[in-house]
Amino acid sequence: MSELKLINMRDVEAENIRFLWKPYIAYGKISIIQGDPGDGKTTMMLAIAAAVTRGESVTESGENTASAPSDVIFQTAEDGLADTIKPRLEQLGADCSRVHIIDEDDKTLSLADERIEAAIVRTSAALFCLDPLQGYLGSADMNGTGGVRPLMKNLAGIAERTGCAIVLIGHLNKNGGSKSVYRGLGSIDIPAAARSVLTVGRLVDVDENMRAFIQTKSNLAPAGKPQAFGLNPADGFCWLGDCDVTIKELLDGKKEEKGMSQLDLAKAFITGLLAHGDVRSDEVFAKGEAAGFPEATMKRAKSDLKLTSVKRGNVWFWTAQPHQGYQETQQFQKGTGGENMRCRHA
Repeated sequence: MSELKLINMRDVEAENIRFLWKPYIAYGKISIIQGDPGDGKTTMMLAIAAAVTRGESVTESGENTASAPSDVIFQTAEDGLADTIKPRLEQLGADCSRVHIIDEDDKTLSLADERIEAAIVRTSAALFCLDPLQGYLGSADMNGTGGVRPLMKNLAGIAERTGCAIVLIGHLNKNGGSKSVYRGLGSIDIPAAARSVLTVGRLVDVDENMRAFIQTKSNLAPAGKPQAFGLNPADGFCWLGDCDVTIKELLDGKKEEKGMSQLDLAKAFITGLLAHGDVRSDEVFAKGEAAGFPEATMKRAKSDLKLTSVKRGNVWFWTAQPHQGYQETQQFQKGTGGENMRCRHA
């Protein structure tokens, strides 16, 4: 029998949880991003990685950021580095000198590989991402607890020892109903080891280019609000902010029938607000929030109504009237001062 060792809680030093993006991704813990192919999981994760390399908050309203520009390890088994990953990182404004990949030419990587911890330590990476999880389980049976549980325990140990945020990207299966934790491919031990699970999907009946995620598991803090993002070939990636969506709607790919949609209600609300003239942008959002409309819904309604923004002095206004020389800010920028590749809406 092995020697008995006990840990007394009196000797354990309490620590605060540190978040890369609160409450969605924590340092020193495993998080999972799951969704169907083509729903934008990888691009969303690359946008998060790009923000880390710049030392910026993930979103403009985010309360969390790396204390300084930090390194990232982005391991992918599906996408080409030269024709897919690097062009996307460049479009998202990443500092590519801070993005690393473990070379798998001589040996394929798996969750049991010692190179994972060695690479995190060597680069002092703040974020380590595997895409997709199913490509890095080695010979382990992903549907059996015997093979998966020790792999996830080993990975959790690496995250805790290094303080690195580890994010696993995974596909969903076709079964499991609306309970998304059971729709991730493989053993239930995979999401069980994660402290946060984000489920990504699209609402094709709202906007074919709009995606969203819901935090379907959150062990470290109260679950965050669902977040929306735009994803289309013409404009690229864009955070849209809080959105109103349920996990059933996200997994079904369509909004439930509830009479007039929230988007239609928001459009009617904005039309009434502008009926007597232009309104300050901050006032539009404040009144919209008070009326129960998420920021993403307000922005989508603005786009559908073909409204524009005009700047007078240092103040932006929403207007239903065309103005010569107006500066429309619904675009993707590649500037400086923290404005890198964000879809900005006045």
